[in-house]
Amino acid sequence: MIIILIIAAIISAIMSFIEGTNKYLDSIIIIFIVVLNAVMGVIQEQKAEKSLEALKKMSSPTAKVKRDGKIQIIPSEKIVPGDYIIIETGSYIPADARLIKSYNLKVEESALTGETLPVLKDEKVIIKNEASVGDIVNMVWGATIAVSGHAEAIVTNTGMNSKVGKIATLITSEDAPETPLQKKLAEVGKKLGLATLGICFFIFIIGLFKRISVNEMFMTSIGLAVAAIPEGLPAIVTIILSIAITRMAKRNSIIRKLPAVETLGSSSVICSDKTGTLTQNKMTVVETKGLNNKLNINEKRFLLKLASMCTDCNILYENEKEIAQGEPTEMAIVNAALQIGENKDKTYKTENRINDIPFDSERKLMTTIHKINNNYRIITKGAPDILIKKCTKVYENGNIKELSNTSKLEILKKNEEMAEKALRVIAVSYLDLENLPSKVNKDLENNLIFVGLIGMMDPPREGVKEAVFTCKKAGIKTVMITGDHVITAKAIAKELGILKPENIAITGEELDKISQKQLEKDIMNYSVFARVSPEHKVRIVKAFQNKRKYCCNDR
Repeated sequence: MIIILIIAAIISAIMSFIEGTNKYLDSIIIIFIVVLNAVMGVIQEQKAEKSLEALKKMSSPTAKVKRDGKIQIIPSEKIVPGDYIIIETGSYIPADARLIKSYNLKVEESALTGETLPVLKDEKVIIKNEASVGDIVNMVWGATIAVSGHAEAIVTNTGMNSKVGKIATLITSEDAPETPLQKKLAEVGKKLGLATLGICFFIFIIGLFKRISVNEMFMTSIGLAVAAIPEGLPAIVTIILSIAITRMAKRNSIIRKLPAVETLGSSSVICSDKTGTLTQNKMTVVETKGLNNKLNINEKRFLLKLASMCTDCNILYENEKEIAQGEPTEMAIVNAALQIGENKDKTYKTENRINDIPFDSERKLMTTIHKINNNYRIITKGAPDILIKKCTKVYENGNIKELSNTSKLEILKKNEEMAEKALRVIAVSYLDLENLPSKVNKDLENNLIFVGLIGMMDPPREGVKEAVFTCKKAGIKTVMITGDHVITAKAIAKELGILKPENIAITGEELDKISQKQLEKDIMNYSVFARVSPEHKVRIVKAFQNKRKYCCNDR
């Protein structure tokens, strides 16, 4: 319709010029309507773009490299494959690189996987060829951030050849499909345009038979075409969609493209990330266990007190509130301790932390040493399967007992049960000494007293379960696509009602073995996609779009 209006305006202006009447009012009005429609759309989308700018800002001004035997700080865009880069806590990683040396390096890879929980890196691990991005722990990726530790690495890919560059290529090369409204408007415009041209031609021929001048009939036909076309329709559609965008923005929903507003109302499948969307993106202690299952209040207090003391978290005081700041799992422990009145800062005044053995990927343990009057307390936390081997006694109801091999197996079984619920499990132990050895090393982590297990998870957001149920009643299928592990994804999906017994959960590794044609055929059977990369996400969305039975045309 817009094209016909522009052509009509041009022809009208040409005819007025040829006839010498200089009556351009019709042309001006038509062009004004077309321009107004375009300007309104551009202004509204620019507002949305500005709202999104804050979300897009990711800068890496400099990088630390070793060249010619000297450490240099250079602009990140000057990095080339083969450069030897140095990564420190807080470093923005400028390119994909293979680790050479690393010490307790944890990297936040949400730019690639969507998961904000840091990944512990280890250059010694041998990775399978088909491993997903989240499982490749002997490499670091451009556009990710080192949250702790340090490392040295060799750059392998930069720019558009890096993982994040390939994502950018995928996004820019894919054209968004037309929305139902765009298809309907195009269909109406085509039919109306052809009908209008046909009628105008018919009127023009009749006029010629009536011996009316060609110029007069031509102008009459043009006027009829302009009158028949609803010039205000595009403008009205733009205005209505703009109003909808403004209303949604007030409800904290930023819409980038005008047609997306209408598309939301025609959705048949919603693909959602897990972390921060379906869940709170905040690790929380949800379960504690000792040798005899649930702990009583005194045992729980002692467990969380010890665990919070064995962390590197800081406690901030804002508006008379105590807030933990640090690594997510440690924050969860410290916050849980704060909730029952155990503040590590206050405890440190009487049980002063004098030394520590930092966590590393080989030991999978962390130890802190505290001075209590003239004695010393060793607190160790870490992987249950590792820590339990170093324990000889157990703390139970305020008493210390011998820890038998049978009891150790029971504790490991409890650990497995908690892990099956998608909980991240940490074991805690301690040891009191009268004298501290002259050398503080990992030999201190022996003959410990087992206290308990702490289970943490990122819990579902409030109202999400109800939202999923509402979508289901409306005939909309909700699908979880996440970079997290499949066990965690399935547990959350079941709790939210996304994963039903008849549905399937699939990993990115399994997805690679399925052809696109087969995926499109079976796509509606899947409700959870775990450990996927951005490339997988493109495949999944395409499969849903190509499933004709559930395509927008049928809604």
